Amino acid sequence: MIEFIQAVFDPDNRFLTYALAMGGLSAVAFGIIGTFVTIKRIGYLAGAISHSILGGVGLALYLQSAMGLKWADPVLGAVVAAVSAALIIGMVSIKAKEREDTIIGTLWAVGMAAGILFLDKAPGYFNLTSYLFGDILLISGRDLAYVVCLDLIILAASLLFFNRFFGICFDEEFTLLRGINTTAYYLLLLILTALTVVLMVRIVGIVLVIALLTIPPAIAGFYSRRLWQMMAGAVILCIFFTWTGLGISYYFSLSSGPVIIVFSGLVYVTLLIVNLLIRKA
Repeated sequence: MIEFIQAVFDPDNRFLTYALAMGGLSAVAFGIIGTFVTIKRIGYLAGAISHSILGGVGLALYLQSAMGLKWADPVLGAVVAAVSAALIIGMVSIKAKEREDTIIGTLWAVGMAAGILFLDKAPGYFNLTSYLFGDILLISGRDLAYVVCLDLIILAASLLFFNRFFGICFDEEFTLLRGINTTAYYLLLLILTALTVVLMVRIVGIVLVIALLTIPPAIAGFYSRRLWQMMAGAVILCIFFTWTGLGISYYFSLSSGPVIIVFSGLVYVTLLIVNLLIRKA
């Protein structure tokens, strides 16, 4: 780890500085939205949203390479695909609960398949590994700018509508009886989740995104009595897992995304076992 710390302060290793900045900046959104997702138990919805992102990424890369549209950035494509999937899944979840699983599964599979097909038709070679499993070491200055913008949107909305989100997560029927449009706020929460998932894709990838979205809040929930405490704990844990996983992956020359997830998963399982043993004692 000493070598990693020395490398961080080396001016030639700017990519490590970007990676640490990415982990720190995005952890705020991860902790807040991840807590809502965990409490509301909509992790499976977030999973479908994350896998739909590949369709938007593939379309953007196709428009860039085949059509010459330079503005078609993969991040923009990911945002459009994620928000669209969130709205579709949200409306289906509300209006047609009996078909919810089918629609979610369809979007999950079709999103990834469409992305691969777009890439098949796009000129050149595109490495899907960074999108599927993440590679925080490839973060650029532009990526950080996107993160800051999306982070500010998520933070502003979460703070402004905190009580509404609290209501639909813990007692949606009571919130509705108070005259609050629960449908609108539920869809807004899913959109914020979609934006958060877009942030995570560059860190741990599409396949592993659900773990980082749910594990830190789950651990924080072991030791929290209030929602804000759970959020604060999740933010700190996100930073800890990302930075520590990055250091481990750098030292052992491993893929950063899987290392971050395996490390956070081991911590979660260890604490879960410890808590169970304490309860039985």
